[in-house]
Amino acid sequence: MAKKELYDGFVQLEQETQAMLKKIAALKNDMTEIVEKNAELEIENRHLREHLQELQTSADHKSNGAVELSKSKLNLENLYEEGFHVCSYMYGQRRIDNEPCAFCLDIIYGEH
Repeated sequence: MAKKELYDGFVQLEQETQAMLKKIAALKNDMTEIVEKNAELEIENRHLREHLQELQTSADHKSNGAVELSKSKLNLENLYEEGFHVCSYMYGQRRIDNEPCAFCLDIIYGEH
């Protein structure tokens, strides 16, 4: 009788393990879907933020009477504001104490 109970115990354990593996697989699939959806939403969110920033920058420049900058010049402007030179003479070097650089400003705001 002990052998039958032992065998039945293993059969029951096997069935429970298989049921648990099915639940784990389902959870894994759900998690994969969530991660994919999260990645899609992060990308969409980033694009919306960029678009919003472009709209705000455009509105700011128009309200100031300034010339609207292209996306590449906006990138250069951001680099310059972060403290880096964007001119060909010192490109990529830090601006000491954020000193203004006429060459950088000409590249960003000049009429080329």
